[in-house]
Amino acid sequence: MGGGLKSLAKDTFVYGLSSIIGRFLNWLLVPMYVRVLPSPGDYGIVTNLYGWTALLLAFLTFGMETTFFRFSTRKEEHDPMQVYANALLFVTALSGLFLVAGFSLLSPISAALGYASHPEYVGMLMFIVALDAVTSISFARLRSEEKAWKFAGIKLFNIGLNIVLNLFFLLLCPLLYRHAPQSVEWFYRPDYGVGYILVSNVITSLANVALLYRELTGFKVHIDVSRMRRMFLYAFPVLAMSIAGILNQSVDKILFPFLFDDKAEAATQLGIYGACFKIAVVMVMFIQAYRYAVEPFIFKKSRESDDRRTNAVTTLYFTIFSLLIFLGVTFYLDDLFKYLVSPLYYEGLRVVPVVMLGEFLYGLYFNLSFWYKLNDQTYWGTWFTVIGCVITISIIVWGVPQYGYIACAWATVACNAVMLLLSYFIGRKRYPVPYPLLKIGGYVALAGVLYLLGECLPIETPLWRVLWRTLLLVVYIVVAVRRDFPISSLPVIGKYFTAK
Repeated sequence: MGGGLKSLAKDTFVYGLSSIIGRFLNWLLVPMYVRVLPSPGDYGIVTNLYGWTALLLAFLTFGMETTFFRFSTRKEEHDPMQVYANALLFVTALSGLFLVAGFSLLSPISAALGYASHPEYVGMLMFIVALDAVTSISFARLRSEEKAWKFAGIKLFNIGLNIVLNLFFLLLCPLLYRHAPQSVEWFYRPDYGVGYILVSNVITSLANVALLYRELTGFKVHIDVSRMRRMFLYAFPVLAMSIAGILNQSVDKILFPFLFDDKAEAATQLGIYGACFKIAVVMVMFIQAYRYAVEPFIFKKSRESDDRRTNAVTTLYFTIFSLLIFLGVTFYLDDLFKYLVSPLYYEGLRVVPVVMLGEFLYGLYFNLSFWYKLNDQTYWGTWFTVIGCVITISIIVWGVPQYGYIACAWATVACNAVMLLLSYFIGRKRYPVPYPLLKIGGYVALAGVLYLLGECLPIETPLWRVLWRTLLLVVYIVVAVRRDFPISSLPVIGKYFTAK
């Protein structure tokens, strides 16, 4: 593994540290939510609200993260800080307009979403999204400047604060309310569980702004109309692509309540699906950490002659690690991970392998999407994601009333598979990248065979089942290490395995 790829591995490790540890800690909130909230329907409300968050955040960031990376690394751009300043100014202005419009129409919007009795839920959600959109540009600056440790530190502090606030409102306050009511009754409402999850998020989003104060201030903004126009033209297809992509990932949680006549049943099923979906979040964490590191890395490599080879090699490494995560979660789902949720949610565990397969395909699509970003032909990404979005919505609208939430999981698989194939075959003609298809296909086949051996062999004793599946997992690791990924190439631990 070359020095550049070792740097990528190191940054992926650091970003992964914040993403994986942080999301794992947030992940541990799920068992508390499903036990503290009165019913799966209440967790369904949380799932639905945060489904909207991802979509709104994609709109407000307006593709400016990717645009900033692209323009700040162009040779003709002599002042990357002004690229950052213009991107930040644009997103801040858009977020401000969003808040003004949203709070002006808060009552009708809340009623349309089914939260007429709790418009403050929607108001807090808007505030959270606006703040997160602004700070996302500052986080992009940290990534561009390769300040991975600062990025990770702020993210981890923010997540830790959110966890502490959730524990305070959902565990400590109810305890104090029962045994010393006078200490909390002046601000605490015992029936406001979902609301306190949002309150915690508002406080942590404000903390983000404070921690990024230096990145948000201390520079002069020179509005270059010509540059802004070029940035906007580049960003608009990225925006459309992002919104369609988020819809592919979140539209199930947004549409679900509208596909049932019985709203309570819809909330219950969505709560079960949302909680079990969280078990598959390990794959999402890895993809996010990888994306944080590889996006600025590939754009910087575009100045050199080896960006295509680098893209090909990183795609292989992504495949190896993603399939390892897939096997690790699915092999121990029945004997370990299912205890993250209460027995009320066990019926939804069948979606976990399907969700993880869909996320793996999305990660591959992300790797195969650099050709149109580096070629400044981002409109291709827009077309791919719009087609995927149509597939997702069609399957969900048709399948959910008949098959329930499992249709949402398979919709994601179908959508990402189609986008992956479109990007590969069109990209092969316009910006050919020498992907090691035989190796990638070999690892997919190996993981598929091992998964079937682990799932289809009937072993009733939990201990023997765990040992058998662990052996299969070791087989995969040994093959990967011996063929393509020597341990000496890994960050942190690799130095202990370097040949003398």
